[in-house]
Amino acid sequence: MRKDVRILLVGEPKVGKTSLIMSLVSEEFPDEVPLRAEEITIPADVTPERVPTHIVDYSEAEQSDEQLYQEISKANVICIVYSVNNKKSIEKVTSHWIPLINDRIDKDSRVPLILVGNKSDLVEHSSMETILPIMNQYQDIETCVECSAKNLKNISELFYYAQKAVLHPTGPLYCPEEKELKSSCIKALTRIFKVSDLDNDGILNDNELNFFQRTCFNTPLASQALEDVKNVVRRNMADGVKDNGLTLKGFLFLHTLFIQRGRHETTWTVLRRFGYDDDLELTQEYLFPVVKIPPDCTTELNHNAYLFLQSVFDKHDKDRDCALSPEEVKDLFKVFPYMPWGPDVNHTVCTNEEGWITYQGYLSQWTLTTYLDVQRSLEYLGYLGYSIIYEQESQAAAITVTRNKRIDLQKKQTQRSVFRCNVLGARASGKSGFLQAFLGKNLQRQRRIREDHKSLYAISTTYVYGQEKYLLLHEMMPDFEFTSEVDLACDVVCLVYDVGNPRSFEYCAKIYKQYLIDSKTPCVVIAAKSDLHEARQQYSLSPQEFCRKHKLHPPQPFTCNTTEAPSKDLYTRITTMAMYPHARLRCMCACNKCTYCLCQNLLKMELLRTIKAQLRRVAHNRLIMSSHILCRSECVLFTTTKTKEQITVVINVTISPGLCCRLTRHMAQADLKNSTFWLRASVGATVFAVLGFAMYRALLKQR
Repeated sequence: MRKDVRILLVGEPKVGKTSLIMSLVSEEFPDEVPLRAEEITIPADVTPERVPTHIVDYSEAEQSDEQLYQEISKANVICIVYSVNNKKSIEKVTSHWIPLINDRIDKDSRVPLILVGNKSDLVEHSSMETILPIMNQYQDIETCVECSAKNLKNISELFYYAQKAVLHPTGPLYCPEEKELKSSCIKALTRIFKVSDLDNDGILNDNELNFFQRTCFNTPLASQALEDVKNVVRRNMADGVKDNGLTLKGFLFLHTLFIQRGRHETTWTVLRRFGYDDDLELTQEYLFPVVKIPPDCTTELNHNAYLFLQSVFDKHDKDRDCALSPEEVKDLFKVFPYMPWGPDVNHTVCTNEEGWITYQGYLSQWTLTTYLDVQRSLEYLGYLGYSIIYEQESQAAAITVTRNKRIDLQKKQTQRSVFRCNVLGARASGKSGFLQAFLGKNLQRQRRIREDHKSLYAISTTYVYGQEKYLLLHEMMPDFEFTSEVDLACDVVCLVYDVGNPRSFEYCAKIYKQYLIDSKTPCVVIAAKSDLHEARQQYSLSPQEFCRKHKLHPPQPFTCNTTEAPSKDLYTRITTMAMYPHARLRCMCACNKCTYCLCQNLLKMELLRTIKAQLRRVAHNRLIMSSHILCRSECVLFTTTKTKEQITVVINVTISPGLCCRLTRHMAQADLKNSTFWLRASVGATVFAVLGFAMYRALLKQR
């Protein structure tokens, strides 16, 4: 809505332009009328629409044509004043003033016109019969008002209609000749209907109508008022009400009825609440609210945003298969002016066997969009009506700006949920296969992907210590020139080489030395196509030696040539590296130098294995001897007592071989667990003693 309204009064001399303004201000007819009234500003709290209004007079005697043209270009609405008792002034409306105004206004901009018939107190008849053909001829004419400055008749109404013509114009909404809504208005109201239809059943039930009413007008409708509205629609449209709910046709009919009865403000209030401007386009302020993102920070969706997106998914997943078919995706995006997702999305996120986007893939795509282009994500949420349904000031309430990564490194912890991994490697090294395997596609499924449908991104969830995190893989093309650190900005880097190509690793080594050797970003080398015969790399160092020299994790074998979906273990490790870049992952280490490797080697020593085997053999023999003796023993199970005599019953019990074996096995396992525990405890104590002594020697050496 406009912040102010500028009204210009034009017309032939002596028709009463200045008198109208003076009568409005003083609320009485002036005794002396100047040639021209000064510009008057009516405060916002006085006007019905709560908008400041500027009223400008024009005098042919005091102003030049150039000044008139300037005022026309600045005006929001122009009142052409004529005298109802002067036919020449009426003729001048079409012969002079309307053509003059149209020539001085840009064709792209529309300025509404209001015809004002003054001096109605001097005649007994109305001029409407003469004016109606003019109104039908020119679409820019909003309305016609007959008034009298002398009797103060319709003076306030005149300026109210002028203000209303600017704030609630009829032109963009309604075609008087056809007596129906314009196509742009139907398109906007259809989107509003679909956004308000929370269960996507094609009708607005009582709860949805009340929510719509409260959202737009801040007051719910009473039950009787709801029934009255539906009865009006029923009387005029056969299919306007269905299952006691309002259909789209009924919804459009109601707004047509509002406009025909002069209640344009009702429709405009709805349109503006849902983000539309005077041209029935969604405003930039609505679609793109300001979100400040400091350097080295990322953007993510918060919990409320995910809840909203979940409700949108459930709303359109009609067959309840936790996946969106192509028809369901089209239905979801009907509220958009264009289709936002292309065929590459199906190879960016997880899909089911039929290639349909799953619930997890749907959320992953939204997460990807928010991370890469937050403004685009805000735009999409605006089309879906997030701020309206969740009653937020804007879509910016759905975005979380993460903490600076440097602070995360200092505190050695992060609250982020999305981590980016840049995947680099020579051509045909297996980068695309590495991305698609993350989405659960083996080599056989990957071969079905069309070349023009491939994506450079893949995103899905992994679990790190019980926490769900998103890992975003980005395939970097080999011919891409890195001009700054921003081009390589990420949380972890994967260097992929083909084990069967002897020249493949050279590119990885070159990239690492040139851009990553001094970086704090963790790196991991991926030995792709590990199911093939490993060729000797034509480089000065083998991949294992290169990793050892630069203190990297050893090359991780990877293949997507499997019958089932590829394992996600490697991607979980990569996500863990991104979450904890300061820590060295034990599960990926094989350097034989760190504490973990030394402890593992100690526990795997042949001496310890021999001792453990001897202990098990001794314990097993001892248990067998005990069970053998137990089997031959006699047990007194019970005694019975009779009157005057006591009988002791001794029962010889022979334990069955099966029971004996079970008992033996149970005792053996318990004893073995006990011995294993003490063995591990003794070895652990020894290891810690050795490490403590080594640290003590190191500290002494530094001193």
